[in-house]
Amino acid sequence: MDNRYPFVLPPLPYAYDALEPDLDARLLRYHHDKHFGAAVDNLNALLAPYPVYQSWTLRELCLNWAQLPDEIAPDVRNNAGSVFNHTLYFERLHPLPPSAPSAPLEGAITRTFGGMDGLYKAMKGVALSVFGSGWAVLAVGRDGNLTILKTKNQDTVLPLEPVLCCDMWEHAYYLQYQNRRKEYFNAWWRLIDWPNATNSCKERINGLPAISYV
Repeated sequence: MDNRYPFVLPPLPYAYDALEPDLDARLLRYHHDKHFGAAVDNLNALLAPYPVYQSWTLRELCLNWAQLPDEIAPDVRNNAGSVFNHTLYFERLHPLPPSAPSAPLEGAITRTFGGMDGLYKAMKGVALSVFGSGWAVLAVGRDGNLTILKTKNQDTVLPLEPVLCCDMWEHAYYLQYQNRRKEYFNAWWRLIDWPNATNSCKERINGLPAISYV
């Protein structure tokens, strides 16, 4: 997330229809191209008149938005957060068959949640508790411990490091699932790219003792 202005919409790392039937091509085109794309365009437009802030990375914009001029700070917060969260959302998905986490993430999940079933139940509970628009995020702290958080609107979990982001905005699922949020969550869960997620956090959790959950 060290990219800078002008920001570019990253292409999907798979074909639009590659996640079917769980997430169909029509939904992905609207979600990625329209909603994610709009956030990229909006962020560039906000920063265009302010060259002094164009050297800030996306991560810096998400962390330090309150230091920006009052006239752009709230909108930068929303659009930079949207770009950050959506980047992770689409990067952490891949076509079936399902994958599985490897060490050290597998050990951290067992230590914290008792295994994959425990993580699934905890993550689903947080995701379905999002009221209105927001995200359910599996994150790791500097101490290497995992936690699940929900954020409102386009807020990020920084400075915690997100491992997985489940988009619970209606635009992420409504074209295909309408109000069936449980079905959408289960579809998202099946498509998680666990090797990618493992690589994203292994430096923070590597070396922690493999404590068995009791």
